[in-house]
Amino acid sequence: MNRFRALVVVLLMVSFKSFACLNGETKILKNGAYVYIDHRGLVPHGHHFSTSEFPEMIKQLDSLYKKTNDIDYLSDKGYVLIVQKKHDEALKLYLNIEKIKPNRYSTASNLGTLYELMGENQKAYNWIKKAIEINPESHNGSEWLHLKILEAKIKNLPNVSGQFLINTNFGTTGVPETKLSKEDIDKLVNEVYFQVNERMSFIEPKDKIISILLFELGNLVQLKGEHENALQIYRTAREYGFDGDLIVARMIISAQGKGEYYRKKTIEFGTKLSILRETKKGIDLDYVYQIETSLIVLSVICILLLAALIVFFLRWRKFKKVISAS
Repeated sequence: MNRFRALVVVLLMVSFKSFACLNGETKILKNGAYVYIDHRGLVPHGHHFSTSEFPEMIKQLDSLYKKTNDIDYLSDKGYVLIVQKKHDEALKLYLNIEKIKPNRYSTASNLGTLYELMGENQKAYNWIKKAIEINPESHNGSEWLHLKILEAKIKNLPNVSGQFLINTNFGTTGVPETKLSKEDIDKLVNEVYFQVNERMSFIEPKDKIISILLFELGNLVQLKGEHENALQIYRTAREYGFDGDLIVARMIISAQGKGEYYRKKTIEFGTKLSILRETKKGIDLDYVYQIETSLIVLSVICILLLAALIVFFLRWRKFKKVISAS
């Protein structure tokens, strides 16, 4: 029975979890120090920076650069300064690195990021473009999207869209639609995830471009059939400012997809239970109890999901009426 209790706990944890685990992508400096450890999975949370260790990191990097004259230590120091929002100091350092050893990818890339954070988007565009020329496959091959984001900022587009940013759209119905192949979807998921996760590390809600990218990432993940992840991404998109009937409709579809998964599991357990009841010889009663309890848990989950979906829909209708009245 202890094993079964553990099973029930796992089911509940899977059903109501809000965040993915850590142990995803990591950033390790030349000296072996960890700058961040990301969440695993397709739901972006931004980098989990080890900020308390940064002062000691900078001391070590300075010391190692003086001992070895290895420019990588100096470049890593610049990255830490960017995360600390010491932009002027980081800019001076990277421009100096460019003089000492020109045409390094990390210098061009970090200068692009730095100039964007400082609001100098044209300079940021030029440096990111140079970084792509040096290493086209960097950042999971996603830097083309970085250029599109900067282009939107430079042009100050009032109605920037997902179509402009990622060169495709997923229709205007509740269910995302696309002509992209599975391989194209997987590739685009990785590219959009990388860019939006980077931006969320430095930019807090609300932000129009991040909200659009999150919405489109949610659409892509929904197309992959990962309803729970899509729902989490849509929620984050709303936190960043994406709103309207379309995202609500897609959140409802995602929630329905999640409910359908548990409905199928309930049927599966129910079928197993029926077979066991019909086969009376050699039945392990403990196993029967396990299945019965699992069936109850899954049924409760389905009911809760349905209730949450109804409440969400009713609140949205009420909110729309208030907006219309005002």
